[in-house]
Amino acid sequence: MTNAADRAPLSNSYDVLIVGAGFAGLYQLYRLRQLGMTALVVEAGDDVGGTWYWNRYPGARCDVTSLEYSYSWSKELENEWEWSELMASQPEIERYAQHVATKFDLRRDIAFNTRVTSAHYDEAANCWRVTTDRGDAVQGRYAVMATGCLSAPMLPNIPGIESYQGVSVQTSLWPRDGVDLAGKRVAIIGTGSSAVQSIPEVAKVAASLTVYQRTPTYTWPANNRPLTEEDQRRVRETYDQLREQERNSIAGIALGLGGALFAPPTAKILELSEDERREALEKHGFSVTRMFADVPTNMEANGVARALYGEMVRRVVRDPETAAALTPSEHPIGCKRAVIDTNYFETFNLPHVSLVDLRKDPIAAITPSGIQTASGSREFDVIIYATGFDAMTGALNRIDIRGRGGEKLTEHWSGGPRNYLGLMVAGFPNLFTITGPGSPSVMSNMMVSIEQHVDWISDSLAYLRDHGIERMEPAIEAEDRWVDHVNNVASGTMYVAESCHSWYLGENVPGKIRQFMPYIGGVGRYRAKCDEIAANGYEGFILEKAAVPAG
Repeated sequence: MTNAADRAPLSNSYDVLIVGAGFAGLYQLYRLRQLGMTALVVEAGDDVGGTWYWNRYPGARCDVTSLEYSYSWSKELENEWEWSELMASQPEIERYAQHVATKFDLRRDIAFNTRVTSAHYDEAANCWRVTTDRGDAVQGRYAVMATGCLSAPMLPNIPGIESYQGVSVQTSLWPRDGVDLAGKRVAIIGTGSSAVQSIPEVAKVAASLTVYQRTPTYTWPANNRPLTEEDQRRVRETYDQLREQERNSIAGIALGLGGALFAPPTAKILELSEDERREALEKHGFSVTRMFADVPTNMEANGVARALYGEMVRRVVRDPETAAALTPSEHPIGCKRAVIDTNYFETFNLPHVSLVDLRKDPIAAITPSGIQTASGSREFDVIIYATGFDAMTGALNRIDIRGRGGEKLTEHWSGGPRNYLGLMVAGFPNLFTITGPGSPSVMSNMMVSIEQHVDWISDSLAYLRDHGIERMEPAIEAEDRWVDHVNNVASGTMYVAESCHSWYLGENVPGKIRQFMPYIGGVGRYRAKCDEIAANGYEGFILEKAAVPAG
């Protein structure tokens, strides 16, 4: 942990400025050192970890197997670090990030406790001028935004939210020292991924827990378990093949839930008889809805799977009214982020846990002592907001980013995010975004996508240096084509169904343009396209060489 007052003054000029010290920023710094380039990472927290620094809520856990949610660029690191569980918890992943920072001496180039407030492109000087909330003014020839896809937390717009006199906390900004929930009357607003993970853990210690739900969630058992020495040995012996499979897969994943090798489904639920569907339900439970290739793309198949899912909820949740409220009915399976849980539905059978269905009993206000809905008021000692993020674009839009001619990024994106490959934006030379909108990012194992982006950016910087190129930015036509391609690939899937209202589409943010932001063409397909573009001399990019002095 770094004390803000102890931070050394920043130098004025660097080759590259990096925003964010999560897994993307750490690897980018490492690669830039290999290239012999000077770099500075600016990080708002007091240590490394990014997502896994801020999200400390009870039950926070990765939804990718830990042996895959790890760096692949160091064999020594792969072999020395031992994960304790199949799905690693937040404290363990944070320790892993800290271990990497220490092992490779990365902290000496990171300014902690410092938030970037603006990044303006100076066309005459061909550099990015960056200011921070601590009064720093630094410049870099290149800027890399490693700001993360889910790093701009949101609070709901509820009247009276500032009047509450008890303890209020967001899952995504959980205090390092924790929150005392033992014996307390606790409310959780939201039933997204962080709430699904938090609710069973909070219920273990709270005197009472009331969950306020607007939209029920599809969630599947995590099947988490301790990792054995045999698990670790088997994966280490095949890591090279495993990593290659990740890089060429759809989602950057080679191992499925439970640790077995993952294979995309090929069977179709519509080809099963009713008896065969019932048999599959009895054998696989909730997981049956994820075993068929036609469920993500065929609404009839999706409806069959939804009916099976609802039956499973009714089997687990004893109270019929609560079970009905917890069963998604307005959006298809696959429309929103897949969530995994440990005893989520079982928790609602506990006598001190209750559910408020906000579709029937909406919140009217937060009061000084609790929450008021249409049916009345309830008093709480603690209110937990599990209300999500301004995803994909939020962290970037909260920085005053300006490109050529002073154009604001928010203006360029006023009709929805636009870029080329999710990596660069037309009119913003030498500015790179790691796992930006238009890339697989949140639809994949983030570690695989992060490494691919960092490697591509680093290779492009080496290319620019070796060829005497001063500026790189996408042509507007290339940007237009890529945005159209991203939308076309998503067309016809559950992600963009009319009944889908997800953060993938930005619909959780009031006033945000409805646009599907990630790329779902697959990690392997996307990687091949990026490699092809680079091999063709960075096709679609405008490359400007340094001016040659006259005479």
